[in-house]
Parts: sequence; structure tokens; C-alpha cells
Amino acid sequence: MARSRSRRFTIRATWNRGRSVRSCLTSWTRIASCSDSGPHDHRRTLVAVERETAVREPVTPAKGGALGRTFSSLRVRNFRLFIGGQVLSGIGTWMQWVAAPWLVLELTGSGVALGIDTALASLPILLVGAWGGVLADRFDNRRLQLGTQIAYALLAALLFALDATGVVRVWMVYAISFATGIVTAVDMPTRQSFYLEMVGPEDLTNAMSLNTATFTGTRIVGPVIAGAMITTVGTAPVFLANALTYLAVVAALLAMRTAELHPRERATRGRGQVREGIAYVWRSPGLRRPMLLMAVVFLFSFNFAVLLPLLAVRSFDGDAGTFAGLLALMGVGSLAGSLVMAGRSANASTRALGGLGLALGGLSLLLAVAPSLPVAWALMPFVGAAGIAFAITGNATLQLTSTGELRGRVMALYTVIFIGSTPIGGPIAGWVGEHIGPRVGLAGGGAIAVLAAVGTLVALARDRSQPLSDRRTARSWPGVQPPPRDADPR
Repeated sequence: MARSRSRRFTIRATWNRGRSVRSCLTSWTRIASCSDSGPHDHRRTLVAVERETAVREPVTPAKGGALGRTFSSLRVRNFRLFIGGQVLSGIGTWMQWVAAPWLVLELTGSGVALGIDTALASLPILLVGAWGGVLADRFDNRRLQLGTQIAYALLAALLFALDATGVVRVWMVYAISFATGIVTAVDMPTRQSFYLEMVGPEDLTNAMSLNTATFTGTRIVGPVIAGAMITTVGTAPVFLANALTYLAVVAALLAMRTAELHPRERATRGRGQVREGIAYVWRSPGLRRPMLLMAVVFLFSFNFAVLLPLLAVRSFDGDAGTFAGLLALMGVGSLAGSLVMAGRSANASTRALGGLGLALGGLSLLLAVAPSLPVAWALMPFVGAAGIAFAITGNATLQLTSTGELRGRVMALYTVIFIGSTPIGGPIAGWVGEHIGPRVGLAGGGAIAVLAAVGTLVALARDRSQPLSDRRTARSWPGVQPPPRDADPR
């Protein structure tokens, strides 16, 4: 039968005790190939076909038009509870992100000490981040989230006690920052996987976008509150307030209806599970391509926190206010981009990620040659929107492409490249900005993003030009079950 012909094949997949039934349209040649395997492989392949169509399947528009689509995931009670807790917790987190560096500066007066504190908070993600994904795959994510939130609260309370009693020393702050990084190495892949359990695949991108918008919005409120508290009562009460905000997340997690969570397969205990996760990503084109693209972009093109201060001072003869203005406009763009992504019914894909990588790289190149400060101001909201859309799309693509029993490890690798790239890419960008110029740093990062995005899109186009049988064979490498979802990488 010709490949162009297709037959409707219905796959019934039960989500949460039979809540929904999904239909998909797939090519007859793929369905025919299922008959070549045994009963177990037949069932596994059908599940894989359902997963492959999940990202590309048209999403039924939510009631209420564009506004309804923007907030569609809030229809889910469990997610409403979660996002409510995140609002308070996000404010507390940003408060501590202001107070902790200020405390280090008060104790040492050293910029190097600030850099050490930041590096220690990120280092555990590089060292043990992948093992955090193993925990996310093996255990109940809601309970793991409870554990990480309680751990965050205890660490913040400890810092409050040390500061309030006057016994705090900089090495104590370092130790707490390192311990917080260890908790983050478990928290991030667990939380990323938990989104899908709360809302299901249809609302995943929307839920992640709303959570990002919430975090971006609290970035505006938290530092303002922290600044007022530090100038009036000192840093210690800020740490106490942050510890208390975690209780909102704990209460939300305890109030969730576990019967309404979308079930997932859990990995069993075994040796080599980290290697298994890395091999799964590498041998799956639908995961390897977006992961490599994000690794390159995050490493070389997401260093605005390092380059923007230099751009403000050296290129535009500005001061701290100039830098703050650039950063604020970028934050406005990030918030707007998050809300736009939440309202889109389009599905996440490697192709969309490549397009956003092109946009981010192009905007970075334009910023590098901005002739005046007003032009840079005009560009910053678009840079912020493109950056946040790139991160959200990449995250959603990985989650919807990966299988349930390996999703935690996939998201742990995402966490490693997203946060773990900072201690590597930041110093490189800083050296270039210091010795050659911030414009060169921005232009170099933009050019690298463009080249990486073009390479990804070319690889996708080449894959589409292959005969279907060759593509199926290429995706049936040993060690990768079920096959990845990139047969039609649009």
C-alpha cells in the first residue's frame, strides 16, 4: 500500500482511571510494522505511537476564547493549588536571593566571595543532578516535592537562626548555599515531571508557561519587599519570611487529590540508571536534537546577566540604573512571553525550538550592534520574550517526547544544562566582555545560537526526506524503548 495512504487507528489510553480516551491518525505502514513483533512489543509499540502523536495532536480550544486558552490549566484543581503555593514561595525565594548575597557582602565586602557563593549553589546540580532524575523516576513525585520544600524551609530557617543570633560566618552561608543546591538537584527534575502528572499532556505547555509567568512576576515583587526589610529590620527576618512561604507549597501538596493525578510508569531500582537515561537521550533523535540545541544556547547565548552590566557601562556610558532598566525591560518581555506561550494552542516541537533559537540569536546580534541606548531598550522586551519562549518550548518538547519511566532522568539532564551551564558559560562570557568587549560577547553568543538552530532545522529536514522505513529503522536502536517521537519533526 502506498505510503501516502493512511488509515485511522484508534488507541485507547486510560489516563487516571479512564478519564479520557484519545484518538490518533497514523500511517498504515507504521501500524503494519507492529505485526512483526510479539504481543509484548505490539502493546509497547502502540503506546509509543500514541505518545508520538501526543505532541502533534490538535488541542481542543478551551472555552472562553484566547483568555480561556491562556489560563486553561487552572481548570485543574491540583494545579490551582500548586500555582497558588508557588506565588508565595516565589516571592520568598526572590527575597532570599537578594538578602543572601547582601549578607555575604556585609560579612566579607568581597565580590569574589559573592561569586563563590553563587558557584556553590550551582555546583551540586553539575555533580548530582542526574541522580536527582533517578529519584524522580523511581518515587512518588508529590512526596518528593513535599520533602524538598520542607528541606528548603529548614535551610532558610537555619540561616535565619545563625543571622539573628549574630554567630553567622561566611563559611556557614557557603555551606547552606551548597546544601540548597543539593536540594535543588532533586527538586527541579521532580517538579518538572510533576507538571505532567497534574495537568496531563494537553495542558502541559500552558501549565509550564503559567508557572514561568508566576515566577517572573514574583521577581518584581520579591526584591522590592526584601529591599524594604533589609533597610529597616536587617537580613535575618527575610530568611524567616522565606522559610514560612514554603509552608504554602507544603499545604498545597497535602491538599491535592491524588486520585486526580495522571498516573505514570515508575522505574524499578537497578544499576546503571543514570547511564540508561543518558543513553536514552543520545539514541533518541527526538530528545538528542533539542537537548543539544539547548545545551549550546544555554552555554553561550544565555549570559545576559554577565554581559548586560558591561554593555550598560562600557558601551552606553551608563550606571547601575542603566543596567537595571535593561534588565527590567527584559523581565517585562519574559512575563509577556510566558503569557503568550500559555495562550498558544500550538504544540511544542524541535522545529518550533529551532525557530525560537533563530529568533533569540538574531535579536542578540541586533542588540550587539544597537547604536544607542533607546534602541537597546526597545530590543530588550523581545530578547526576554524569545528567551523565555525558547526555554518553555524546549522543556515541554522533552517532557512530551520522553517515556514516563525515564522522564525524571531526561528532565534532570535538562536541569544540568540549564543551570549547570552557568558556572561554565558565565566566566567565558565575562572574559570576552572584559577583554574584547560586551558587544563581541553578545554577537558571538547570537551567532552560535543561529548556527546551532540552523543545524538542528537542517537535520530535521534531512530526516523528513528519508524513506519512512529508513527513519523507523534509525529510531529502533538497541536500548531505546519505546521509539522516540520524531517521525514527523514539525
